[in-house]
Amino acid sequence: MIVISEILKRYINRQLLIHVRNIFHFLLQTIQRLLTTMSNPKPEPSPPPPPPPFDPTKPSLPISYPIKTLQQLESRSYFDSFHYPFNKATFPIQNGSFGLPNRRRMLVCHDMGGGYLDDKWVQGGTNSDAYAIWHWNLIDVFVYFSHSLVTLPPPTWINTAHHHGVKVLGTFITEWDEGRAACDTLLSTKESAQMYAERLVELASALGFDGWLINMEVNLDKGQISNLKEFVNHLSITMHSAVPGSLVLWYDSVTIDGKLDWQDQLNEHNKAFFDICDGIFVNYTWKEDYPRLSAVVAGDRKFDVYMGIDVFGRNTYGGGQWNANVALDVIRKDDVSAAIFAPGWVYETKQPPNFETAQNSWWGLVEKSWGLLRNYPGVLPFYTNFDQGRGYHISVDGDNISDATWCNISCQGFQPLLQLADPTDSIQVLVDLKESSYFGGGNLTFVGSLEEHAYFERKIFQGEFLLSELPIHFVYSVKSNGNSSLGLKLEFTSSNNKNMSILLASEAANKFSNKFSKIITVREQKNISPGWVLNESIVARNGYTLKEIHAVCYRSDHNDSTVASPSDYSAVLGHITIKPLGYKPDFPASKSWLVDGEYIKWTSGPQGSKILNVKLSWKLEDGNDYYIFPSYNLYLVKLSKEEEYSNQGTTIEHVKEYLGVAHVTCFYVSDIEVPSGISCLKFIIQACNDDGTIQEFDESPYYQLEVEGS
Repeated sequence: MIVISEILKRYINRQLLIHVRNIFHFLLQTIQRLLTTMSNPKPEPSPPPPPPPFDPTKPSLPISYPIKTLQQLESRSYFDSFHYPFNKATFPIQNGSFGLPNRRRMLVCHDMGGGYLDDKWVQGGTNSDAYAIWHWNLIDVFVYFSHSLVTLPPPTWINTAHHHGVKVLGTFITEWDEGRAACDTLLSTKESAQMYAERLVELASALGFDGWLINMEVNLDKGQISNLKEFVNHLSITMHSAVPGSLVLWYDSVTIDGKLDWQDQLNEHNKAFFDICDGIFVNYTWKEDYPRLSAVVAGDRKFDVYMGIDVFGRNTYGGGQWNANVALDVIRKDDVSAAIFAPGWVYETKQPPNFETAQNSWWGLVEKSWGLLRNYPGVLPFYTNFDQGRGYHISVDGDNISDATWCNISCQGFQPLLQLADPTDSIQVLVDLKESSYFGGGNLTFVGSLEEHAYFERKIFQGEFLLSELPIHFVYSVKSNGNSSLGLKLEFTSSNNKNMSILLASEAANKFSNKFSKIITVREQKNISPGWVLNESIVARNGYTLKEIHAVCYRSDHNDSTVASPSDYSAVLGHITIKPLGYKPDFPASKSWLVDGEYIKWTSGPQGSKILNVKLSWKLEDGNDYYIFPSYNLYLVKLSKEEEYSNQGTTIEHVKEYLGVAHVTCFYVSDIEVPSGISCLKFIIQACNDDGTIQEFDESPYYQLEVEGS
């Protein structure tokens, strides 16, 4: 039986399993059609005609999509697409262009349903239950994977990964007969190999991501290997030149002899490719001693060996799924890097009890096994609204501006450390997307029970913020029930390893003065918006480094008879801003911007209304891109002819309809219904700064459009 098992493992690989799955699906669909025909002999009405094929040159809601042929890659037709300007990532990677840390690393390869699902909608989708990752502090490299020839990462993933200091790679893959034919063209000459490599570099540089995973899943002629090595080498050199700190990784597939033969380790059959790029993603069917053997072969580059783990468990060491930590334990012991493939298994298989809980539990096992947490970039200003990039509403400064469900991973704020829930904790900490938000659609919710003279704390961030002579300004928003109160504990370390803890809280927290090095009473601003309190404080600790931020739950001194039990506790942390004292964003005046409308299309709607589609774009009049902001909120004001003239086009007094958020300097307005009687539309573009402040409406640029026929 052992011999049979080994033979099966040798010949039953991922490629065969995919092929069997496709045949099974085809047979199942055929049988279902036959059964339907037999049970219902009456002819069914003809199905509606299929939608026209996707034409990337025609205006439509912007999407991310892959490049499927070498001809498309060579022709550079992607840059002529209507969708191209919307697909540029605008968040530079935090920590600058530095390379990867000199330690074992965590790579995550996102493979879900062929790719380009909810995340393809670059301006945001409507699925509040869309997949997301928020454990970025465990991840060093993120790969977006699909089975198309050239997989371009959606800017939504690039933006949030870069925001958290994580590098992002696209995928170049050849497989099946089409892949072999593509390789025959790609590798026909040294010049063709170089040309296609340069096309890939151009795409990564233009769209703002950090390199490529190369996966050649086909058999090749041995004579093609020299040009394959030229392709990988030229891609690596050119990529490094165009994007400092970029990466090119080789997937353990075809060998130096041209055979598609997964080695499951770094050895003499694939090391030639490893030597001319930045690392190898080892296939996930390795045995227990393979990480150690690979480390020996890699020598001083052992951290560039990424041992694969298939979370679905397809012949992967340890079985994947809830036992993925078994493989991680071995990888950690042998001190090489890990590559987690398809962590979306938790989402796709609907692990109980719900996605959020299962996701935190699964990543909690990873964290416990891996034992490494990255510090978030120590760059000021630091701002987070705890947004996960999906939700049930949108708020701005505590005021709800939209109740529509949505998803847009670009909107993720810095994610807090959400540990595996301990049921014995008196207070549970979670992101509750249905709770109130101060900005965006997220929050950090604390709910449970707390006695009068007790307090509860939980670490939510760790970083490296070095303080200078200039004091630091802290602002955080809280919404709470009864006498539930919330403060922030700051953990500092000096250059001579002196530790200090400072609590920012109300006067009621002074009863805990013996628990902290110092308590600073915050200045509370109430009535900013219903239920929210802004807490502000100044901290001066020249030469100290802020290492950790903890949330501290406690009770104020006043009693509230409205709560069901005196021990009930409920508070919501809306946002945190940390910035140098006196920091103030400089928003260019409205007249400094040039705003244009293109691809304007009017059609007739119901009851005399009109339907509008238009692309809005904006730039500074002087051409200076220094003031390009992380995002822009888009609003629409609809004016009748009387309102247009009586108010001279001002918008302050009128209802502003929230349209969405842009992370580039353009936005496509799709299928907006304009009732009869409206003569003018004013589109307001509100700049949002990286410290969470927003431009005033009456100072924001706008585009005014007369309604057709009015």
